[in-house]
Amino acid sequence: MKKTLVLSLLIPFALVCSCQKQDSTAEQQLAQRKTELDAREKALDEREKALAEREKLVAKPRVVPVSRPAPAEPQRTVPPDLQGLMGKMQELQRRTVPAVQRNRATVPAPEEAASPSPSPTPE
Repeated sequence: MKKTLVLSLLIPFALVCSCQKQDSTAEQQLAQRKTELDAREKALDEREKALAEREKLVAKPRVVPVSRPAPAEPQRTVPPDLQGLMGKMQELQRRTVPAVQRNRATVPAPEEAASPSPSPTPE
């Protein structure tokens, strides 16, 4: 009879102990979830503040300063095959410009050629 009494007391005691273990595990999980949610909420609050600041900056009218330096133009490189052609073109321009100026000095302007010259005969 002692065995049945001890056994009948031992079974409920074991059930109570196992329930307490499950409760403590559940409480730990609950505490961990709460910590994670708090961290997420804090990150979300920071994002909302940053977004509000950004919206304030966008809403403000921008004033362009008057004395703004001109942006530098990017340097352009000419391929070697085109550099030779450009050199020849510049040389031709140097040759033709003085020749054109000499021709203009020797050839009368069209207005001068069309104007009548006074006749030497008296009227």
